[in-house]
Amino acid sequence: MSNRKLSTRFYIVGIAGLVFALVIFYFSLTSGTYPLTTRETFRTLFGIDHIPNHELVIFSFRMPRIVIGVLVGLTLGIVGAVLQGVTKNNLADPGILGIQSAVGLAVVLYMFVIQGNMKEMSSLAIVGMSVWGWIGGMVAALLLFVLASYRGELDPKRLILVGIALNSGFGALTLFISLKMNPQDFEMATVWLSGSIYSASWQQVLSMLPWVIVVIPYLIWKASILNVLQLHEVTVAGLGIRANRQRVLLLVGAVGLISASVIVSGSIAFVGLLAPHISRRLVGIHHQHIIPMSGIVGVILVLTGDWIGKTIFAPAELPVGIVISIIGVPYFIYLLIRNSRKVAG
Repeated sequence: MSNRKLSTRFYIVGIAGLVFALVIFYFSLTSGTYPLTTRETFRTLFGIDHIPNHELVIFSFRMPRIVIGVLVGLTLGIVGAVLQGVTKNNLADPGILGIQSAVGLAVVLYMFVIQGNMKEMSSLAIVGMSVWGWIGGMVAALLLFVLASYRGELDPKRLILVGIALNSGFGALTLFISLKMNPQDFEMATVWLSGSIYSASWQQVLSMLPWVIVVIPYLIWKASILNVLQLHEVTVAGLGIRANRQRVLLLVGAVGLISASVIVSGSIAFVGLLAPHISRRLVGIHHQHIIPMSGIVGVILVLTGDWIGKTIFAPAELPVGIVISIIGVPYFIYLLIRNSRKVAG
């Protein structure tokens, strides 16, 4: 397929994805435990009506939750595409590789040592959590590259094994620290780590925006480099590109986005795995198309998962991370089987 046809296909599929995301946005905004009609919702949203209860539900509860869902889905989808490109492994994912677990460990440790009370989430506290989360993610990424490298090159098979081991180790440490918290904080930490955006606030939105505004355009700008990195190391060196330097720069940006995401939503697994795979099927293999499309697919996955979690199981709420895991686990097994058949063939 020519580049022109691929670009046309990307724009058509991208617009369709955005329309679908807006539909889910609408359903999320108009549904919930507090009954609001579509007319009441939009009259409140556009400032026509000023009913205190309606404004509280829309602007203090539903809108922050939806915006956080959009930002989290966008970042996880894009990070998944970047990590799969950097590692040249289509099974790479922030959760599977242990990066999300490391960020979660750092944040829980920060809450335990510094905060002492998870309810006190001032702007300064959120910034501190973001920095700690970024450090935890970078430590995990460094360990991943060191332990999964063989003779200076990243081994895709070893990468998954090391990632699973790191994920288990960081998860165990997180649970150990959580058990040292008081019962109320432990319960909140458990819900948060399972992946939930039900307690979203505008403060959390503001904490994510700098990462999204700065890092995402940078990663999209580096899409052509990611295309080159898919070639053999000798070919990449022959083109005059310092592969390791580019991988480190991309990884630093990706870890920053993961940290910002985990701070506000906990560890939502499988979005970074599913979104790039779906995007490749829709728009081809060029990262100029895969990265933004993965962001759109990630938004759809998170918003849909959150809407299902708060409506299908009402009046109880199922965290979005659990809903997506129900979908993601069978798909991950399918990918493993398919890749095993390719290797055997």
